[in-house]
Amino acid sequence: MDYVNSVIQYLNDYFAYVMQYQDEIWQAIGQTFVMVGISIAAAILLGLPVGTLLFLCRKGQLYANRWLFTLLNSLVNVIRSFPFLLLVVSMIPLTRLIVGTSLGTLAAAVPLSVIAVATYSRLVEQSLLEVPKEVLEAASSMGASKLQMIYKFLYVEARSGLVLGLTTSTISFISYSTVMGIVGGGGVGDFAIRYGYQRFETEIMVFTIIIMIILVQSIQFSGSLASRLLDKRRS
Repeated sequence: MDYVNSVIQYLNDYFAYVMQYQDEIWQAIGQTFVMVGISIAAAILLGLPVGTLLFLCRKGQLYANRWLFTLLNSLVNVIRSFPFLLLVVSMIPLTRLIVGTSLGTLAAAVPLSVIAVATYSRLVEQSLLEVPKEVLEAASSMGASKLQMIYKFLYVEARSGLVLGLTTSTISFISYSTVMGIVGGGGVGDFAIRYGYQRFETEIMVFTIIIMIILVQSIQFSGSLASRLLDKRRS
């Protein structure tokens, strides 16, 4: 019983200590949500079309175009192979041109969005490649236009993989966001480094790690559940 009381007392003291920084913690969480939210929007609005083009421009597909495929494929490969920290630094001039500054949460969202587009576009391409060719052949035999074949057949068949790919990408974006303190982007990772590591406050470090684990697990669970519900093979 004394052991249980000691544990309870320790937890009370621990949370009392951590709650001294609750304003900073909520600000860091908000900054992470802004950066990741913008990158997710970029992935959907730009990564989905780019990934679709990569698929459609392949040899034997609807819009087969070797030159366009080579250009897009090379661009995506270069961005994905770039060390993220170096990408952030090298994009400072472009970031300053787009948002007017190279520091802050919005500035941090620019390189994060670029890597988001490249990452998700590749996953989109892979998901579309898994769609059986018979699906497009059946759509063509029913007189569907090319746009209908994409939106009403291709995306419908690949929707489970697209959602799962976005889930995986989102988790990667959260991981990337932890290093955005280099451009003053803030976020949970930056808070953990400044308050937990640099000040040797282990309690803060552990608490922020717990926050990240809960956030990532929640996203993974939600994405996996949505993917299973959308999977036509399981319906």
